[in-house]
Amino acid sequence: MDLTVVLFGNTSAVQFHRHNFLLGETEPNIEDVAIPRRIPFHLKSFGRCVSVINLIGLQERTLNLDDLSGQLLIENEIVAFVFVVRLSQLTDADEEGIKWLQTVFDDGVFPFLMILFTYESEEGSDSLDDLKNNPALERLIKTYDGRYHTCSKKMNIRSELIDLMNKIENVFVENGQLCYKSEREDPQKQRGPITGKNVENASTAATREKQREEKQSMVGAIKGSGNMDKIEEVFRMLHLEKRCKLNVEDILQQSVHSLEPQEPCAEENLVQIYLQKLMTMNYKARYVRSKESENQEESQQENDDIPGDQGIADIFEEISLLLREKDEKVAVHPMDVQMAVFHCADGFLKQLIVDKLSQCQYALPLLVPDPFTSEIEFPLWTFRHIRKIWKMKEDAQKNISEVQSVCKMATPMVFFFKFDSQSFSKSQLMNNLINEKQNIFFHRDCTGGGESRVLMDGVVEIAWYCPSGKPCDTFSQCVAFCNLHGDAGDNSKQLQILTKMSSVNIVILPQLDNNEKNATMIQKLHSDQTPLIFLFTEDDRSAAKLRYGNFAIGMKNRNSKKILQDLVRTINTCLAKTTSVFRLEDLSKQSGIRVDEECDGDCWNGKGAAQKMIGLIDQKKLTEIKESFLPHQGELWHQWCEKNKELHRSQQNEMDIQIKQSELKKIRVLQNALEVSDFMKLFIEEMHSNPSDQKRYFLKWLTILLDEFTSNDLSALHEKYFKKWSEAKAVQQVGNEHVELDQLSKEIQAASFGLEHIMREMGQIYESCKSLNKSKDGLPSNFSSLPSLAADIMISGFPLELMDGDAAHIPVLWVTAVIQELIQKLENKRVFVLSVLGVQSSGKSTMLNAMFGLQFAVSAGRCTRGAFMQLVKVSEELKEKEQLKFDYILVVDTEGLHALELSARSTRHRDNEIATFVVGLGNLTLINIFGESPAELQETLQIVVQAFMRMKQVRLKPSCMFVHQNVSDITARERTMDGRRKLLDTLDKMTRLAAKDEAYEAKCFNDVITFDIQNDVKYFAQLWEGSPPMAPPNPEYCDNIQELKRMIFSHASKSDGLELKNFKKLVKDLWEGLLNERFVFSFRNTLEISTYRRLETEYSKWSWGLRRTLLDVENKLHNQIENEQINKFEEIDVEENLKEKSDEVKELMFNFFETDQDKDILIQWKESFTIKIKELQESIVRETMRKLNDILQRQEMKKRIDAQRTRNENILFERSKELAVQLKDKANDETILKKEFDSFWTECVKKIRAETPQIKEIDVLEDVKQLLSNDSVGGTSERKDIFSVQKFSDYVQSRKSTSELNSEVEIQIRNLVDEIYQDAIKMISSFNIAKKGYDKIYIQDLSEHIKNKVTNCEDFVFSREFCSDLVMSICKRENQQIADQQKKFKEANDPVIYFDKKRENYYSIFQNYLHGATSAAIFGEIICQKMKGPVQKSVYSDTSRDLTNEIQSSCESINGNRCKLEMHILKTLAEQENFNKYIDYLFRPRDHARSFIREEISQYIKDNFEKSVRRRMEHNMELMQDKIMKAAHRATLVNTSGDVQKWLNDFTIALSDVLTFSVKDLQGVSHEGVDDLQLLEDVISRLLKSEAIEILHQLSTETFPENLESKDRPEEILIDHLCCCCWVQCPFCGATCTNTVENHSGDHNVLLHRVNGLTGCSYDENEQLSTDFCTTLVKSYKKFYTGQWISCKEYRKAGNVYAEWSITPDTSNLAYWKWFVSRFHRNLENHFEKTFNRWDQISEGWGEFTKEQALESLEEYM
Repeated sequence: MDLTVVLFGNTSAVQFHRHNFLLGETEPNIEDVAIPRRIPFHLKSFGRCVSVINLIGLQERTLNLDDLSGQLLIENEIVAFVFVVRLSQLTDADEEGIKWLQTVFDDGVFPFLMILFTYESEEGSDSLDDLKNNPALERLIKTYDGRYHTCSKKMNIRSELIDLMNKIENVFVENGQLCYKSEREDPQKQRGPITGKNVENASTAATREKQREEKQSMVGAIKGSGNMDKIEEVFRMLHLEKRCKLNVEDILQQSVHSLEPQEPCAEENLVQIYLQKLMTMNYKARYVRSKESENQEESQQENDDIPGDQGIADIFEEISLLLREKDEKVAVHPMDVQMAVFHCADGFLKQLIVDKLSQCQYALPLLVPDPFTSEIEFPLWTFRHIRKIWKMKEDAQKNISEVQSVCKMATPMVFFFKFDSQSFSKSQLMNNLINEKQNIFFHRDCTGGGESRVLMDGVVEIAWYCPSGKPCDTFSQCVAFCNLHGDAGDNSKQLQILTKMSSVNIVILPQLDNNEKNATMIQKLHSDQTPLIFLFTEDDRSAAKLRYGNFAIGMKNRNSKKILQDLVRTINTCLAKTTSVFRLEDLSKQSGIRVDEECDGDCWNGKGAAQKMIGLIDQKKLTEIKESFLPHQGELWHQWCEKNKELHRSQQNEMDIQIKQSELKKIRVLQNALEVSDFMKLFIEEMHSNPSDQKRYFLKWLTILLDEFTSNDLSALHEKYFKKWSEAKAVQQVGNEHVELDQLSKEIQAASFGLEHIMREMGQIYESCKSLNKSKDGLPSNFSSLPSLAADIMISGFPLELMDGDAAHIPVLWVTAVIQELIQKLENKRVFVLSVLGVQSSGKSTMLNAMFGLQFAVSAGRCTRGAFMQLVKVSEELKEKEQLKFDYILVVDTEGLHALELSARSTRHRDNEIATFVVGLGNLTLINIFGESPAELQETLQIVVQAFMRMKQVRLKPSCMFVHQNVSDITARERTMDGRRKLLDTLDKMTRLAAKDEAYEAKCFNDVITFDIQNDVKYFAQLWEGSPPMAPPNPEYCDNIQELKRMIFSHASKSDGLELKNFKKLVKDLWEGLLNERFVFSFRNTLEISTYRRLETEYSKWSWGLRRTLLDVENKLHNQIENEQINKFEEIDVEENLKEKSDEVKELMFNFFETDQDKDILIQWKESFTIKIKELQESIVRETMRKLNDILQRQEMKKRIDAQRTRNENILFERSKELAVQLKDKANDETILKKEFDSFWTECVKKIRAETPQIKEIDVLEDVKQLLSNDSVGGTSERKDIFSVQKFSDYVQSRKSTSELNSEVEIQIRNLVDEIYQDAIKMISSFNIAKKGYDKIYIQDLSEHIKNKVTNCEDFVFSREFCSDLVMSICKRENQQIADQQKKFKEANDPVIYFDKKRENYYSIFQNYLHGATSAAIFGEIICQKMKGPVQKSVYSDTSRDLTNEIQSSCESINGNRCKLEMHILKTLAEQENFNKYIDYLFRPRDHARSFIREEISQYIKDNFEKSVRRRMEHNMELMQDKIMKAAHRATLVNTSGDVQKWLNDFTIALSDVLTFSVKDLQGVSHEGVDDLQLLEDVISRLLKSEAIEILHQLSTETFPENLESKDRPEEILIDHLCCCCWVQCPFCGATCTNTVENHSGDHNVLLHRVNGLTGCSYDENEQLSTDFCTTLVKSYKKFYTGQWISCKEYRKAGNVYAEWSITPDTSNLAYWKWFVSRFHRNLENHFEKTFNRWDQISEGWGEFTKEQALESLEEYM
């Protein structure tokens, strides 16, 4: 046992760091302080090593260390206590340290105590003057008999520390070589706590002795060899808790270590680096070195600070010291790393580790003693996945292949062990025996093997020799080799078990000795029936046969090759005579060992459930199991897939499509009627009812048991297929042989049965239920819960089938539902999609498995069918380091191109389909090329190039890297450069070929995709280092994998990835596009569409922000003009007021385009939207200028009217005052006063009326008739309502392009009518009748404008009746609007109406005069009366603008883009089921949208009146009162002289921005006698509050809109905002383009096209209404006529509006319009006076759609 030194003192006296020999780099803590640190120094005289217990700084904490001190005394031999003090400084804390030590131990420590002074810098070591000059220090030294030493506080100078050891040795000698132990303690002595206060006695010497005995007893039982401290040290150095559990999720997470496994690494990173390398199948994982071991070696080599006596170095002492120090250096043994990880891993990680060790051709742990309990564990679970492949000669000409699970296979087993510690390497001998090129068993000559190992003693490892069927095989059969590490005598249990189960035992001994402690055991083994081979390391004899069939071989001074030959020959001799076989599973029957899968409850239960499922299928023929137990993915599913492809590729009309959709539904009905098998019920129940770990074990077990169940039959079928294919190929037969190949291929497909097929069945159960929206009888849970189960399985680390490889179809409903569940569970994380593409068996899955530690199926033949996806998590640390914007890598593995067993079928289309899908799906696609065959390369690249070309045309932006595998001599730069050049030439050539197929202009590959030939091509070494089956993976291959991974992450760092919801859309879009024959034409990029919709929504916000700001600017300038504060302004004045908002919008746009997650998609629209915003701003500024200039222009007229009104008002005021003076004596008689005032008022108003011109009544329609009567057509005849006309053929005299008039042309004319009508509305609005009054000239101008529009139409020549009917129809429609405007003008300007409203106000003032109110009070009342109207107008206007802003952001139906508005209109129409409104929508979409917006806003105001309108009104009224009173108060303060006129000027100017109120409103009103301005202010304040209360009291849902000017109404403001969009209609169905931007760039499009017959379109042959949708027409063989017959497929060739529309084929249900036609078909037939084509045939199918389904179908677009 080491001698121990205790260090204590203040932390400021030392420096913890890696090279501190005494203390190391870690400060002590109470948990590990009892673990001594061994140091590289000795007490020379005694040859004993020294350990240090570090108590530095513990006295600074109030801790009770009684138990700890007892433990220290029991477990250690303490020879000295070293008190560490800073040189030249003795603090109070230091002095307390001595007392603390005395308290913790007792006074007996003093003889063992010495002082260690530490200095900061080198200068401190030269002088001890500070010690002499410091009395306290001198006193301290004297107290302890001069026992002191000095050293650097870093404690890293060897000579100083060796001197310290010498002084400690002197202390030891002086104390009679006695340690500070219990014999120096006084049993009666009590100790105090660390604080020095006396408390209860902690422990007596007797108690301590008992504790020591118990401790030693326990430690002896646990440690066995006394190695516990070393074991704990290993776990501590690796930063592993004794029982911490590492799990697969954390290990497979992509981290900084997985991307850059740096070596050498810090000890705490050894585990991560080891695991990351192992996951990539790099067998060098075992040789990872730590920085600590490297630094120790460097430190030893560099150290020249070896002391010598009398200045002359003693070479013997020096070498001895160095050797001893070397022995003390601690570095973690590589196998200790492996075993520590194994002990700390959970069951799933252990299994993965053993799988990877097996792939690296390493020995696997078979029996593992627990380092803390010595319990022996047999990790049978970890072997369950491993299968071994070998070949044996059946005869001279033929080999037979074997593929078996290592748990099941029966093989001979050779067991190696040795007794005692020997220098001979048993493991190295075994390596040479099995595979001399590979270190299967780790031995001392391996890198890092020189270190002392701790965790391997007692471990038994197993490896298998697998023959290749060649003459050079060492053994002709598969043989297991077991290796017991350590002394077999100390591991008797392992020895007993394996010698009993082995076929041959091999023991290694120096020589036989009767006195050997293990002689009895050796004798017993010799006499057993199992052959025993003795290998003597101290004997030089050749192989010799002994009795009982045993052998002896000497190895001393013999040629190693000769020894190996003797050993192989001897083993083969023994094996030939024995029938004993070893089965791994049989080991679990041995007593005294723990079997992992039996002791883990979750594992055991999972196994039981899986076995129960296998029991259901155990007696069935393999090729019939899927048909019986998984019927939903059988024939019906395959029929559905074929029908669905037919539907999408059909070129028939809607009727035929309806028939196919009906057939699809019937198949789903039949599929839904299928019974759910007990097998599937049990699976679903298990997945629903158990905890997560048990479910994972269940899935693992199910996979394992299914592999065992199917492997033999499947291997036989593959071999049979390959044999038949080889025969057919050899004789070039194509007849019967290929029929047999097809049959075998079907059998292989039927016999393939794994977890993916169970998941596929679950998916088809879900799809059959979801399609019919109906659950199934017998299903253990609702079908809607199945996607959640699949999502859980995927999150657990299992791949999910994306494409059904058997049906060559994607179950879109199922896959998107599972992804939706992933979104819910993972919160819509972002993923980077990495896909792989290549020929069959080119190593795609192997590459992905090595790169990410995954477990995609890998084996020869068609291993992957279809496509699978698996999630790989990215750590936050790696995201931050690499600046990654995604949370997961979604790895997509696909089936190989040019599949062997599909060769008899047409695989070209399937390969193109897979390539296009995978390339479109991936953010990055790895193109995997195997070997250097030019023909294969060319064929593969043509498919790849075509796929990328398609992506380019549909504006997807994938990237690619080429991985050229199995290339020899990849280090030759000239060779790889030549390879790159050839690859690029081939790519360019294939690009030109593909361009012809795709009708695309491209000359080289870089025209299709950005591609760097230097960085985007990687050459890979061959996978195996040697020849399988015994070859390990090539480390160069693993390095290539690591380099490729770095390049992938480099690419990924430039990508934003995809949100899971967008990935879901992309899967659906790609597949829908692929189902159609013309992918580019059919592909609907939902991600791009949704991104554009978001951009439209943002554009709506930006444009609204500009409009809202300009409304405020307009209001402010309007008030200033009305108040005559300004009489002219420039456009720049408006722009200046808008600048701040404009800059804000620019910044918002910049941020959106630059930082949005989909910025790569958005960039294509950045320029056009920047221009649009600029144009919008210029447009609304111009419109504002027009309005303000209009106000300025009418100012003169308004001045005259206002002057006349003001003069009349002031006359009335003065006469009221005079009348009051006359009637002052009758002030108390209200009746007389009222009568006199009424008489006075009637006379005054009569006089005003006589003096003012009267406003005449108007008749707009009469004026229109009179205007049109001058036309030669005859204006008196009854005019048609142009908006109700069904056909315009009577109006069209000729077409300028063709003579044919069809339904598409009818839409064009209707659009022209609507366009002219919208212009007319704007023109009528510009007349500003409410302010200027009506004039007949307006009708003349309007009529002239309409005629010019009609005449200038480029496509048609219309009759004169058309113009006349159009003018009359528009005027009829707008008649009420003009009349309302004229009414407002009359109310504002007719003196009788105006003064009737003011009557009560004048009477109030009259009464005040009568009752003698002061002039100031009366003047204040007059001011308030004058302000009441402007205040009400301003508050209403402000409230309306605020409310508009709220509605624009909060009202669900109008707070988004144009598409959202359209969907809400359709939803409302369906809910109301009003046919007339539908007709209005179909033929007058813009008018209907206006009406809808008005209704929505009206309803919103009603619903939110109290909480929004009233609250805002009250708030704005308070603000207005505050502004007015601040203006009054300010005017009072600055007018100290009492000048009321100046006060009035200041008051009105201050309010000129917010009120239409100025000094001129009070001209003529006498303010004589108004000398109390404060009273005036008080009166205004009082009366203003009264007026506010009155205004608010009158507020209601009816009065609110009535008191708003038209321009201020929310509906009018938002109509201007929302209807400023695209209104172009589809030339086929009449659906309106839903682009939010008017005059937008790019094609017109609409998300929901309609039945063509809704435009009145009919078939030429029968004049019946069309039942086709244009989305099906554009993929059909049909034609349409526009002067010439044009194929609907090539509709853009028709030019004009046709060329401007993008119509994507759509074979979905289109439930909304089918429901509408079915619901209103009689109304429609009456309206159009036609019947629907083949209605009797389609009515049944269309009639099945309910309103609820129709509304549900809209949700997708909202």
